[in-house]
Amino acid sequence: MEVHFGWVKSHRQELWFELPERRQLVNITPDVAEAVTASGVREGLCLVNAMHITASVFINDDENGLHADFEQWLEKLAPEKPHGAYQHNRTGEDNADAHLKRTIMGREVVVAITAGRLDLGPWEQIFYGEFDGRRRKRVLVKIIGE
Repeated sequence: MEVHFGWVKSHRQELWFELPERRQLVNITPDVAEAVTASGVREGLCLVNAMHITASVFINDDENGLHADFEQWLEKLAPEKPHGAYQHNRTGEDNADAHLKRTIMGREVVVAITAGRLDLGPWEQIFYGEFDGRRRKRVLVKIIGE
């Protein structure tokens, strides 16, 4: 969907995920870059945010050792089990740890668009972090600029 407000363009796109694992990190940089190209925006901003409270969007390096470190660190901070350790799980849920992990890793990122491209640092990549998978979830990509 594209909307024009005078000189400003607005483009909205959704990325959908249904990951087979409870926890998984996915590099979504190419998908976001495609949305920027589709928007036609040359100079502006790109918001990327997880639309679910047990998933995250964040920027970091695409390096397997670092991803393993995230997994270990997050499990120390908010271990999945025992499920009974969390008040939230007493409502019949088993995903309190996923809510906490999302809070730690963040809801969204905003990236500058320069000359029609994402203006990321040398090692920066955009990730979708899934902390309670095995069901459909979406990420919003909202682009504004000229």
